[in-house]
Amino acid sequence: MTMAPEARVRELGLVLPAPPSPGGNYMPAKTVGAIVYLSGVVSTDASGIITGTVGIDRTIEDGYAAARCCALTQLSVLQKHLESLNVVKSIVAVNGYVNAIPGFADSPKIINGASDLFVAVFGDAGRHVRAAVGVSALPRNALVELQVTVEI
Repeated sequence: MTMAPEARVRELGLVLPAPPSPGGNYMPAKTVGAIVYLSGVVSTDASGIITGTVGIDRTIEDGYAAARCCALTQLSVLQKHLESLNVVKSIVAVNGYVNAIPGFADSPKIINGASDLFVAVFGDAGRHVRAAVGVSALPRNALVELQVTVEI
């Protein structure tokens, strides 16, 4: 991809939300050498927290959209921390957590919402290693939580 990530965000018509404030005694982002570690963010949109449990009151499609929202929030946190997305060399790792019923086996389909967004924005530099894990609960009953590691 030859287009800079910030130009790509605009081209895709994406709107980055305001980065959230920490909900405890931690930092939203921390740089160590050439690696930026982003704290987990829960799924939110303009209406607030996207809540629910896949397999009870939410679908895979709902989860995919929620994971995409998490990725947008992480881009916002990253942009605030680095002052520009254009200094990102690659998305290294994504850890995705899905609030789901016991035995739910399709967490990867949900976390694809984040992975697909990172590839759309960064091209091959957006490809990453990943975990997609179903869990029994997330903070504030969020549908998805996403933690990201980035190389600059």
